[in-house]
Amino acid sequence: MKIISVLKKVSPVVDVNAHCDIPCGIYDPITAKIGAQTVLKMSVRIESLDSSDDVNTFSRYVAVKEEHAQAVKNELNILWSDYFKPEHLADHPNLHDLFWNANKLAGANKQGVSSDSAKQLVNAVDEIAKIFWQTKGVNYSDPNAEVRYGA
Repeated sequence: MKIISVLKKVSPVVDVNAHCDIPCGIYDPITAKIGAQTVLKMSVRIESLDSSDDVNTFSRYVAVKEEHAQAVKNELNILWSDYFKPEHLADHPNLHDLFWNANKLAGANKQGVSSDSAKQLVNAVDEIAKIFWQTKGVNYSDPNAEVRYGA
């Protein structure tokens, strides 16, 4: 430790802290998909409530719906900013619109309750997941497809 102290005095060193979202490079849209499906499930449950249902149940459904809608936004933004590269845009020129629309849908599902809007969110996230897996050479709709991590 003395050596480090001497080096800091001789040559000023600035301490730097860094953070990577996922430094190991493992990305997967599954968290966004689960979040979107949870938003749909909560929306359906909220829409099926009647006046005799407990207000606490309603509040909990809303809280879970909003939490998962925000999680969808967070996960999509990580995929968009950290995983997808310009070469992916060349192959899938609609990526910007897909992510923009999916984020807008997640926001709309935080603000209101609509199972139709939640279904659109699920479909948008699923479309992004299909493209994600295509970039890894995996046919997303093939249940026997081998998922390979590390790329």
